[in-house]
Amino acid sequence: MSDRDADYPEGPLAPKEITAESPFTLPGFFDALSEGRLLAAVCRDCDTVLVPPRPACHDCGSRRVGIAEQPKTGEVYSYTEISRPPTAFEHLAPLTVAIVELDSGVRLTGRVDADYDDLAIGTPVELTVRDPDVDAEAHLSYEGDWPFHVFALREAV
Repeated sequence: MSDRDADYPEGPLAPKEITAESPFTLPGFFDALSEGRLLAAVCRDCDTVLVPPRPACHDCGSRRVGIAEQPKTGEVYSYTEISRPPTAFEHLAPLTVAIVELDSGVRLTGRVDADYDDLAIGTPVELTVRDPDVDAEAHLSYEGDWPFHVFALREAV
C-alpha cells in the first residue's frame, strides 16, 4: 500500500456497494456540496481526479478510487460570456462562465459572479455554494433540491 492509498478512503469496488448516499453518486456529491465540501474521486492506479466523483476511473477503468476533498480556491483557466443562454437562464444574461483550475490542479467549470470585463486568465476565484431555496432563479426546475456552485472573485495571494 502506498502513502497515497492511506490518504483516500477505499471506494466501492463493485456496483452493488454504491448506495444513494455514497459520494460516488450525484445525490451523495450534492449532499457533501450542501455542507460546503467539494469532493472528487482519485484513482489509485493512474492518479486521475474525477469531479464529480465516479465509482470508476474514466481514464483507466479502475474501480480503485477513493474520495478526496478538493480546495475551493483556484484561478481562472479560461472564460467566456454567454449572451444568449438557454431559456431557463435568459433572465441572468449575460452570464460569465469559466473553467477554473483549483489549487489541487483539477479543473471545474462554473458560473462566475463577476462581469466578463472583470476577469482575466489567472484571476483568483473561490467556489461558493448556493442554496437553491435562496437563489431559486439560478438553476433548472429539476435541480431544485441540489445546491449549486458559483465562483466569486477573491484577492490575489
